[in-house]
Amino acid sequence: MIEGLIKLLAFQVAGEGIVFMLGLPIPGAVVGMALLFAYLVIRGREDAGLDTFTAAFLPHLSLLFIPAAVGIVAHLDRIAQEWLAIAVAIVVSTVASVVATAAAVKWLKK
Repeated sequence: MIEGLIKLLAFQVAGEGIVFMLGLPIPGAVVGMALLFAYLVIRGREDAGLDTFTAAFLPHLSLLFIPAAVGIVAHLDRIAQEWLAIAVAIVVSTVASVVATAAAVKWLKK
């Protein structure tokens, strides 16, 4: 199980390092996930250490949303002032995500 955690943290750190060194305008976690994805594709089979860790970690994933919920509650007055812009951004981004996903699936099915 520790092996899986170490691998995940190594990809996270590698992503952060690449973003820092290259000055990329994307989060290091995203680059780390892309590196992890590439690793798993190149490997061509499951990684037992990652499987064990993620299976144990997944039931507790909801704990990571607590800081976001606290932030929302702490800034309720600001959200009340900007509710229209927030609602429009949520709707537009949701529609864009659905359209992009549908286009990607259609393209990949060809």
